[in-house]
Amino acid sequence: MAKEIVGLIKLQVRGGSANPSPPVGPALGAKGVNIMEFCKQFNARTQDKQGKVLPVSITVYVDKSFDFVIKTPPAAVQLLELTKIKKGSPESNRKKVGKVTWDQIKTIAEDKMVDLNCFTINSAMKMVAGTARSMGITVTGDFPKS
Repeated sequence: MAKEIVGLIKLQVRGGSANPSPPVGPALGAKGVNIMEFCKQFNARTQDKQGKVLPVSITVYVDKSFDFVIKTPPAAVQLLELTKIKKGSPESNRKKVGKVTWDQIKTIAEDKMVDLNCFTINSAMKMVAGTARSMGITVTGDFPKS
């Protein structure tokens, strides 16, 4: 028989460096989850992604046990790393802060495909390109025909 779910917690934590300080501690403590146990398991599973921002979805059960799913880094974070800029443009429609190619967009889309709400790589590429556009990053070249 399946356990009854009490809550769902969504956080963004740096890989390999989860600790009980905010935002992790208060979010988990409010649901009664063992904070140190989560930190140990999360850090063990994310040793290879050291320092990257990773979204995590934590399911909390009635007996205070938990399961968590680690997702791929957000497209915005990957675009910032790719263009080597600190943050997006404050006026994305007027002031452009970087450039990416469709090939670079495709690699991010292929990486994010499991977490995106789309079925084809072209639609995933359009979603990532939309994120880039809203950050003030220009996508150069022509959209690839497939």
